[in-house]
Amino acid sequence: MLLEDGFTMKGEVFSGSGEVFGEVVFNTSMTGYQEMITDPSYKGQILTLTCPLIGNYGVNQYDVESASPQVEAFLVKEYCHKPRNWRAEESLGSYLDRHGVIGVEGIDTRTLTLHLRRAGTMKGVLSTLNENPDQLKERLANFKFKNARELVGSVSGKNIHPWACPEPNPLFPFGTEGLQKRDYHIVVYDFGIKYNIMRSLSARSCRVTVVPHNTPAADILALKPQGVLLSNGPGDPAELDYILPEIRSLLGRVPLFGICLGHQLLALALGCKTFKLPFGHRGSNHPVKELQTGKVQITSQNHGYCVSLEGGPAGTKATHINLNDNTLEGFENGELKCFSVQYHPEAYPGPRESTYLFDNFMRLIDSSVEEVGPFA
Repeated sequence: MLLEDGFTMKGEVFSGSGEVFGEVVFNTSMTGYQEMITDPSYKGQILTLTCPLIGNYGVNQYDVESASPQVEAFLVKEYCHKPRNWRAEESLGSYLDRHGVIGVEGIDTRTLTLHLRRAGTMKGVLSTLNENPDQLKERLANFKFKNARELVGSVSGKNIHPWACPEPNPLFPFGTEGLQKRDYHIVVYDFGIKYNIMRSLSARSCRVTVVPHNTPAADILALKPQGVLLSNGPGDPAELDYILPEIRSLLGRVPLFGICLGHQLLALALGCKTFKLPFGHRGSNHPVKELQTGKVQITSQNHGYCVSLEGGPAGTKATHINLNDNTLEGFENGELKCFSVQYHPEAYPGPRESTYLFDNFMRLIDSSVEEVGPFA
């Protein structure tokens, strides 16, 4: 593997072959590798994990967050060739190999992570075909990377369709016992959504319709939803300007809930700014403070960009901050009936103490329905 600054590393392949290009990023989670590699937000990225032993519990049909792996390649310190877990249906290497994804072990992931923390996230090339660093550096310099429009277009669904969980997870839902059930129709803007976001809505008895990333606001309103969710996804939100007019057309007309990329796009639609973080927030141990209560939650995160509320309309206020670097993690605008968070309240992987945000979304819809009726 070679990074654009000339930094190189070697390892041994345990799945796939060929040559791939991507933004090299790291995740500090101790578990949840199957959810991570199937998270569409990782499209266009080469993912390395700081946890030293990966693959020990295999993979199964329930823990995927999309239909197939989304990472360009997967780098680990040590790969477990013989998983031991009652839920395992196949090995991680077999799963990646079946989908043509390169997996490499023997990488000094600690050194790689420290390098990325010092130098910042950068592009890289991983090859099983060519070991010449000069040639790889030239190929990397000449490679045309996909922009955010292409990345989102490649992971978003192509048609409007109702959500139906492919396989009911026997270990889900967590913490939804005793919740008040709704019969709301939620439309989800699919910028690269994770399955568990839709499971979290379905667990609250919501009827979920998924629409492609480029769906006009008029088509969404024609579906008569009680709420709209803006999903996670890959890429630089500033490159997705074609989506912003559609989000603006929904503001104030239907309650909106944004997650990750959806949070960033909602902010841009409101006139706020986004900026790139040096090496992003990726892990399931990020402390986030809820400003209203002062409570601190440990959250699951996966993003390289952040929001500044500068330029936003009156009434837009911060609701959550990251205690590691004080960056914005959530905001709301009561008048416009919208709120969003930068992290992943659906977890998978990660702590589930932020699932209450889906209940907050239900309550926002409750108040909207009481105020204006079932649909306006």
